[in-house]
Amino acid sequence: MFNFFIYGAMVIFTGFFQLYLQDIGMDKLEIGSLMAIAPFVSILANPFWGYRGDRASSLKRVLLFMMAGALISVQFVFQANTYVFIYISMIFFYFFQIPIFSQSNTLILNYIDGTPLKFGAFRLWGSLGWALTAVAVGPVIERLGTGRISFVFSAMLIISALFIWVLPDIQKNAHTATVSFKGVTRLFLNPYFTGFILLGILVSIPSTANNTFMSLYILELGGSTETVGLALFLSSVFEVAVFLLFDRFLKRKISVLVACLAVVSLLFSLRWLLMAEASSPLEVAFIQLLHCITFGGYFYVGTQLTMLFVPRPFRATGQALYTLSWSGISGVIGGIAGGWIFQSFGAQTMYRTGMMLALIGALGFAWMWFLLRTQGYRPQMVESWDAEEDDEEDRR
Repeated sequence: MFNFFIYGAMVIFTGFFQLYLQDIGMDKLEIGSLMAIAPFVSILANPFWGYRGDRASSLKRVLLFMMAGALISVQFVFQANTYVFIYISMIFFYFFQIPIFSQSNTLILNYIDGTPLKFGAFRLWGSLGWALTAVAVGPVIERLGTGRISFVFSAMLIISALFIWVLPDIQKNAHTATVSFKGVTRLFLNPYFTGFILLGILVSIPSTANNTFMSLYILELGGSTETVGLALFLSSVFEVAVFLLFDRFLKRKISVLVACLAVVSLLFSLRWLLMAEASSPLEVAFIQLLHCITFGGYFYVGTQLTMLFVPRPFRATGQALYTLSWSGISGVIGGIAGGWIFQSFGAQTMYRTGMMLALIGALGFAWMWFLLRTQGYRPQMVESWDAEEDDEEDRR
């Protein structure tokens, strides 16, 4: 129930906050710039709260503190009457809100450690909370008005806090991954990993732009907040099924996974073309069914590829770079550039631009697959550096 309500609370803010910003007079570029704060804040917030979670005797209490911070700071966001005040309030809100998902996942893993229980059985309720809340809260916000979003969000957040409050305290054994500069420089000596990161940024830029502006696009086509809720519901309702299917049938081989990314990027390109050609809000909503395959597929395959591309000593660094490329760098570009294109040339142009970026990404992954098939995968430079490091440790 904690997972259900915490994910339900976050979809309220993620899916409907842009409507509030538009209602108070902000333009597309201002909205995109404001939403682009999150990737910047995440660079500091994730390692900070991860470190605090490792140091604290109770991860549950750290989560409660983060949720309390998000609850308080979001009140200032909705009371702000200037752009600067909203901007500052959002920085504080994201500082508390962004790491909640990763820390809640760690909490689940700690509880089920040493038991036959599976992580997916608990994470499933988060996806259900996201999907069902999105479709149910649309009519509520339609009746109350976007200015009351903070009340609905706060109520859901308080309910989730009550559920986590009654959970028993346990001793944590999770460890937070850190990124070292030395490890980063070594990873980029691997041309395949570098190409994977750069192509991933290219493909994910239109995805982050869509996350920011889809709700505004629906309203522009004559839709309502109920339609926005339906779109968010359809974008996540089959996500768990996609993860389970990939887990069961997909081969963990580099060439196969890169080929999958080429196919997923093509589906992204198709998705953005359909969005550009959509003529009604319901069309936009049903196109979001492709989100389960495109985002779900890229997230799953990219995580597996990172583990295979990166040598064992640097896997934590590699995963951090992969996450940063998908949700950090692309989030900034997608928010600011997407907002400028939307405001200056319209949503259709924004989505057609995204279609071209995804198509370039698909061609890049296809070329990478061809090289892997013909030349094989031999990251000799990275492996030799690992051997040198081992020799140096032996000498010490």
